Amino acid sequence: MEEKKLDLKTIVGFGLIMLLLLWMIYNNTAENEKARLEKEKQEQIDKAKQPQLPEKSTASIVKDSTLNDSVNVEKLKGSLGAFAYSASLPSAKNNVTELKSKLLTLKIANKGGYIHEAVINDFEQLSKDSGKKVELIKNNNANLNLQFKTQDNRILNTKDLYFEPTLTKENGNDVLTMRLKAGANQFLEYRYVLKPNDYMMDFYIRSQGLSQIVDTSKPMDLEWMLKTYRNEKSVTYENRYTKIVYEHEGGKDSSLSEGSKLDTEKAEDVTYIAFKQHFFTSILLTETPFKTADLTSENLVKDEKTDTIFTKKFIAKMPLEFKGGELSYNMNMYYGPANYDILKGYENKNLDEIMPLGWGIFGWINRWIFIPVYGALSGFLPHGIAIILFTILVRLAMSPVTYKSYVSQAKMKVLRPEIAELNEKYKKDPMKKQQETMKLYNSAGVNPMAGCLPALMQIPVFYALFQFFPSYFDLRQKSFLWATDLSSYDSVYHFSNGFRLPFYGDHVSLFPILASVAIFFYMKMTTGDQSMSAPQQEGMPDMSKLMKIMIYISPLMMLIFFNNYASGLSLYYFISNLITIGIMLVIKNYIVKDDKIHAKIQANKAKPKTQGRFQRKMQEMMEQAQEQQKSKQIKK
Repeated sequence: MEEKKLDLKTIVGFGLIMLLLLWMIYNNTAENEKARLEKEKQEQIDKAKQPQLPEKSTASIVKDSTLNDSVNVEKLKGSLGAFAYSASLPSAKNNVTELKSKLLTLKIANKGGYIHEAVINDFEQLSKDSGKKVELIKNNNANLNLQFKTQDNRILNTKDLYFEPTLTKENGNDVLTMRLKAGANQFLEYRYVLKPNDYMMDFYIRSQGLSQIVDTSKPMDLEWMLKTYRNEKSVTYENRYTKIVYEHEGGKDSSLSEGSKLDTEKAEDVTYIAFKQHFFTSILLTETPFKTADLTSENLVKDEKTDTIFTKKFIAKMPLEFKGGELSYNMNMYYGPANYDILKGYENKNLDEIMPLGWGIFGWINRWIFIPVYGALSGFLPHGIAIILFTILVRLAMSPVTYKSYVSQAKMKVLRPEIAELNEKYKKDPMKKQQETMKLYNSAGVNPMAGCLPALMQIPVFYALFQFFPSYFDLRQKSFLWATDLSSYDSVYHFSNGFRLPFYGDHVSLFPILASVAIFFYMKMTTGDQSMSAPQQEGMPDMSKLMKIMIYISPLMMLIFFNNYASGLSLYYFISNLITIGIMLVIKNYIVKDDKIHAKIQANKAKPKTQGRFQRKMQEMMEQAQEQQKSKQIKK
């Protein structure tokens, strides 16, 4: 019996031991599973914090994820030579490094060391993606690459190589140093310095200790490329003002054609290159001028219905010269608004020349009159009201010219019957008719060219304004009445199903319609007087008929041409024509009277006249021509 009890106790003991072992195994397994789940969760969190890799770089980085393995490094040396060292660094596994200020957000790719994204934080796109920030660089539409030859005859491109980033702070600025290393103290360096409240950043390219690795007998070839994103409402209008502008040969400013499908140019001693879009621009400046620059502009808009993402492709290729076996270039990069005041604020850089304000006197009028005056008005008035007041000031300033033009027309109108008599009397002798007509003008104190000169004087003002409104950045995103953006067209109706009228567009703008109606009534009011004051010359077309045709052609041309232009410009011409009509009515009804003009002409005829030097010379020339004509008739 004792033996049996003992056996039972043994069995119970073994059972308890087994239960204890099972509990310990279960508990250990649960702890391991819990640790594994927590580890996976942490890895997911860490992965989410890391920058996302672009499609182009993903394959390369996955492929090189074991670069620390010495075998793989040796393999890379076969293609990269000494720069396989850079691919072995931990930074080769990462993608981008971000720099951010109040104005700009920049992402610099570790592979290539160039700006991978550039976003302007305080402005929005006005294209189909309205509401998004303006993106100058995104999704590999830009590149900055250095191509060079190594001592062992390899041709390498920095866009394919890995840079090691170091981000620091210096005097409140964010400083990103990107080094393409061939060894611990042998590298090619890009250095970006982003300031808190500036669209312009410092950019340096230098090398250290590469003279034994890189062939320094030939320059490194720098290539800067950008496919310009559409950011504005009208792709046609934006593309018209998108072009390469550059400064060369000690201050000369030139540009490539914005209208050509493909345009190329080779420039020397280049100090800056601007990839200018309509209202934004990317600029590369250098303290040491590029010896040469090969520039290319390609129009990417073949069909405006489908090509709506990019406008142009710009490429600039420049050689970087070695000095003492090393590179050292101090440069600047600008990513921001094509704003005249901002660009002019960078002293001694001449960046205001990037703005298409017109050449010669037209640019002078814009720079020294229109921009300061309009800037002062818009400083305390809404932009729509500022345009109206600006128009009033311009028309008042031009009113003496308008007055002289009308007075000249009135004088010619009074003389028309006498001129008609001379035409009839000397219709068989054109030379005599011309002499007598000149005598009549002289005795009446009338200059037949006086009506033309005031009109010619208005041309510089007209052209300057035509350049001013499409280029003035402050009008962007500013609304007035139904116009949501004074820098673009004021659409009140869009045609459906992609329908477009040839030369007109896919929408109806209201301000051009109002301007066309105003110019129709203005021409209707003035053309009659002009046709009556201008007698038809023998052998010349009937100007009165041409003027009557122009009454209808001019408003139609304005209606078509301005439908896609800035609504601010159409508003200006609408108000301008209304004011001109008012000024003409005041002059005609209250200032210049036909009877007073007639009395003054008769008084002038009674006064003894002395010919001026020019008039005497003309008289002598006509008399000589008449004598020669008589001599020929006698010989016959």
